Amino acid sequence: MIRVAKMSMAHVHAGGYARKINENPETELVAVWDEEEYGGRAAAEQYEVPFYTDLAEVLSRDDVDAVAVDAITSDHPRVMIAAAEAGKHIFTEKALAITVAECDPIIDAVEKAGIKFMISLPSRANPEIIFAKRVIDDGLLGDITFGRGRIAHSAALDSWFSGTSAWFADPVRAGGGALFDLGCHRVDVIRWLMDEPKSAIAKINNFTGNFPIDDNSVSVVEFANKALGVIDVAWTHRSGPNMLEIYGTEGSFAAGHGEMHFETRKLSDEEKAEYIANAPAAPPEPMQQWINAILRDEPMTITIQDGRNLTELMQAFYISSEHGQSVDFPL
Repeated sequence: MIRVAKMSMAHVHAGGYARKINENPETELVAVWDEEEYGGRAAAEQYEVPFYTDLAEVLSRDDVDAVAVDAITSDHPRVMIAAAEAGKHIFTEKALAITVAECDPIIDAVEKAGIKFMISLPSRANPEIIFAKRVIDDGLLGDITFGRGRIAHSAALDSWFSGTSAWFADPVRAGGGALFDLGCHRVDVIRWLMDEPKSAIAKINNFTGNFPIDDNSVSVVEFANKALGVIDVAWTHRSGPNMLEIYGTEGSFAAGHGEMHFETRKLSDEEKAEYIANAPAAPPEPMQQWINAILRDEPMTITIQDGRNLTELMQAFYISSEHGQSVDFPL
């Protein structure tokens, strides 16, 4: 049994993670820490566990084995470094941190402590995306030339954020708006599928004026192999598919709106049908991977370096948009 302290209820997914911890037979929610502004006290009362506003106090508890971090993004370094130094396993909402300079001390603390760390990037457990990764790794698309990913919803159009979630529209606490929050999912996947970035350029703006933060963006990455990737992210999306597309010299992959398209010149129709039928099973979702790693030392498919890679791309996009020029890697 893993005894978990919930570190803030600030993120919109915090309630879902608290339920998962409470309902999983291998985990137990034993405490909640928060600044009261973000709803931690109410969550502690709901689950009938102690509530803390003192970070050191909750981390000093011997009956806390691990923490699930849903603090505001600007608090991630403070909370996670303290948790690692206290020897607690860490599950965290994305992004790892707002800047690469803030990521590195977290990585150092985690590696020094030897704890199990997981950043929540649930797209990495999506069967279609796992299939795309296998297709690329098996060379069935040939040399990758282009990738495109869209992720968007209506958060700005419908003014989703208020009360305990109002911080999502605060650049200091959130790090960015639609691109930095929602865009993490597609940016991580494009980076994972297309490998090392060489340079990036972005246009990021505010379309609705409903929040003082970006709600519409297009970012372009040139990868080391000269492939180009385009990621468009918005909180101004009323309808339509959120597509993922990868193109190569020998084929293509596309998924979205409940459909998947895969073409390759390297397999006959019969071979392709057999290949699809033998598609790999998706791994467990990130939190269960983390639990399995703690209890049974099973491998995890998402690493803390993946979190750093994501932040590096995000930071480059915002630098590019601010200065109106391309940004080279590494930062």
